[in-house]
Amino acid sequence: MIDFYALTSPNVQKIYIMLEETGLPYKEVFVDVWKGDNHQPEFLKINPNGKIPAIVDHDGPGGKPYTVIESGAILMYLARRAAAFCPRTWPGNTTRCSG
Repeated sequence: MIDFYALTSPNVQKIYIMLEETGLPYKEVFVDVWKGDNHQPEFLKINPNGKIPAIVDHDGPGGKPYTVIESGAILMYLARRAAAFCPRTWPGNTTRCSG
């Protein structure tokens, strides 16, 4: 299960679309940036920058929780996690999309 820390923004919408398209299971955790929830200690443990979106994949590499911040990094992580929307091999090496 992936915890998706979000509210509204174009970058958050990109992550919603990717999660829906890949079919990865996720739970929304709303962070009200207008109330300053993104500056609370609980959220700053997830993203010290205090920004959304952020995800915590509870079944990350090695079966351990794995946190990813910044929308571009999240999109790349989800693509590799789902083995979708990325090339089978990356230029210059043999790392597979699902690897």
